[in-house]
Amino acid sequence: MKPDVQPVIATPAEAQWVEAELIRSLMRTARTTQLAGWLLIPIFVGVLWDDATVGVLLLWAGVALMVAAARFSIIRKYVAQVMARGPAGHLAFFRRYRILWPISAFVWGLTALLYFDRSSLADQFICWLIMAGLAMFSINSLSSHLATMRAYLDTLAFTALAVMGWRVGIELQFHGPYYHYWVIALLVIFWQVLRQAGLRLHVTHRKNFELQYRNNQLIESLTRQTQAALDAVEIKNRFLASAAHDIRQPVHALSLYADWLGSEPELVHEIAPKIVESTKAVNALFDSLFDLVRLDSGKIKLNIEAVDLGKLLHDLELQYRPLAQAKGLEFRVHASAGTVLSDPILLRRIVGNLVSNAVKYTQRGGVLLASRSTANGPRIEVWDTGLGIAPVHQREIFREFYKVPSHAGTEDGFGLGLYIVARLAAILGHPLGLASRPGRGTVFRLMLQPTDAQDAADRAAASVAQLVSMP
Repeated sequence: MKPDVQPVIATPAEAQWVEAELIRSLMRTARTTQLAGWLLIPIFVGVLWDDATVGVLLLWAGVALMVAAARFSIIRKYVAQVMARGPAGHLAFFRRYRILWPISAFVWGLTALLYFDRSSLADQFICWLIMAGLAMFSINSLSSHLATMRAYLDTLAFTALAVMGWRVGIELQFHGPYYHYWVIALLVIFWQVLRQAGLRLHVTHRKNFELQYRNNQLIESLTRQTQAALDAVEIKNRFLASAAHDIRQPVHALSLYADWLGSEPELVHEIAPKIVESTKAVNALFDSLFDLVRLDSGKIKLNIEAVDLGKLLHDLELQYRPLAQAKGLEFRVHASAGTVLSDPILLRRIVGNLVSNAVKYTQRGGVLLASRSTANGPRIEVWDTGLGIAPVHQREIFREFYKVPSHAGTEDGFGLGLYIVARLAAILGHPLGLASRPGRGTVFRLMLQPTDAQDAADRAAASVAQLVSMP
């Protein structure tokens, strides 16, 4: 027993594209068959020249030529103005002009007035052959667009049947020869056979274009994935190169200090602090790298709870005040009482990185860590009187591995701190703002809008997905 295969559901974009391609196919066929339509008119006139009223025959020929000329004009307009457009342009154009095909079928259906039971059997036979050929020809040329093909066939058949019914029932009062009924029956059967054949051919056309669309989508998706893989390799190479470059200096320094200590142990009090500083630099780099790996892999674990802002700022003061005082900087804290829904570990990581940067890149003056109550909720601010950041660099500093060029004091940085801060702030839903004046200092403002656990998890997943799908 064959397993059930669920059909692929076409999206609106796919349905529109397929319809436009079916119209394009119809118009392309119409361009190649236009000459045949012109040639059939004089052939038909020649066959009936001796049987039909000349004036009526020429009138029909004139109308047929006008319709053919209108179709020729529409096809030229399509080639000149619509062929290069998108799907919407094709659909709009065809909705405006598709009535020409049923009109053409109506004109040809009226030819039954000229030959049915009014000319010799031989001429009638030839005229019926022309009509049958015209109907079969329409299957190949119009089946791309099912509605147009059916409109053409139905108009052609209904018009011919109406003329024949008028002749048999009204003019002859049903006293004509029996072959009239056979001709009518054959016409009805032939009409239905052509409708079914056209439907099958249309289904083939449609499936081909649907398959082409999905193949194009698959190729485009594979191309994007290939490009994303190449970009990931490039990012990884850049990541490793930058990490290797940043870690080389403190590790090399550790090696030198160790050799120095081995040869001159009496200098331990002088060398030990340098070894400690180099070790801290290595640890800081690894902490940043581990944070980055967790962010990019989507393995950030969220624990949303009420965070006491006063306690948070007090803990950070205990950690960073000694560092600021060691550099001769004033470290001030202004804490407003209050709580906010957030992840306490990630929030501490964000604010800690901002304070660490402020202390690191400030040579004189001081650092202010503050929490304030605003109309939009609590806000944490980190002020410094450091180097400042020029406007041209204020967006770039949140990119990974970015270091402000020719910026004194950034040589020992890894270019990851603010990138991690921005990613974590986005996941928690805490908008991060920046204001800075070169030479005067910088302030970072973190709006502490309440974090929803599910929304934060969704943002974390979206952040990883965005990295994977980056062109």
